[in-house]
Amino acid sequence: MSTFTQERVPDPAGLRRALDERGYLADPGLVTALFLALRLPQPLLLEGEAGVGKTEAAKALADVLGGPLVRLQCYDGLDAAEALYEWNHARQLLGIRLAESRGERLAEADLFTEEYLLRRPVLTALTHPGPEPAVLLIDEIDRADDDFEAFLLEVLAESAVTIPEVGTIRAVVPPVVVLTSNRTRDLHDALKRRCLYHWIDYPDPERLVRIVRRRVPGTSAELAEAISAAVRRLRTLEIQKAPGIAESIDWLAALALLGVRRLDAEAAGATLGALLKYREDQELARERGLEWLVGSGRDA
Repeated sequence: MSTFTQERVPDPAGLRRALDERGYLADPGLVTALFLALRLPQPLLLEGEAGVGKTEAAKALADVLGGPLVRLQCYDGLDAAEALYEWNHARQLLGIRLAESRGERLAEADLFTEEYLLRRPVLTALTHPGPEPAVLLIDEIDRADDDFEAFLLEVLAESAVTIPEVGTIRAVVPPVVVLTSNRTRDLHDALKRRCLYHWIDYPDPERLVRIVRRRVPGTSAELAEAISAAVRRLRTLEIQKAPGIAESIDWLAALALLGVRRLDAEAAGATLGALLKYREDQELARERGLEWLVGSGRDA
């Protein structure tokens, strides 16, 4: 950990307070994992269901450190060039034409220098000058393929990348690396060995109430508690996508916008699309009963 980061985050308690001040309510386990990722330092792999706050944890950490958040959104077919760098072909062509207009000739090596390099997220994070570190968020790594995982090993182990035409570039101020996964597939052991690991679970009802009220200011504790209870009930059903923190916030925001002060079956039915994003899940909830969902049914 750099001196700058030590001063900004002296201990886990200080990190927790700083995250709290920025609206991110982390449990002790996550705070410890984030602190160790800074202090060791070591990349941190966050897994959990979609919508539990993995990406927001990295954003909040970058805000605490005061450095940039550099996000790489993974997807099927992502390759190293899209994550690392590309050559600015238009600028290279312009360089050739300018040289020709002056009667000069450019060697091939003259066209493959850092001047013509387009930095993509990984290289951007590695070349951030500091003094505060960048936070490199490699989001949904489980969506990428095996070859991309293999490419990341050098970055994770050494905070360095090798560009054939330029050589090895090492970070002067190593970035804090946070990887997230929704666990749609298993990651390789070689990647996991280089990372600390933390599973982010759904928050308990009390913490969910605190979170959603922070994100939707001015809403009542009664309405937030009703939403928390409804979300807990939904998770007992065999639905495709159980609602997480993000969906709970969306639901509360929708209800607040409509002026709903007390959650009832009518309000829940009108806004169910803010909470459940699959038609089949909505049908299952309606079949179970909207009165049951809002806690006013006989068997709620």
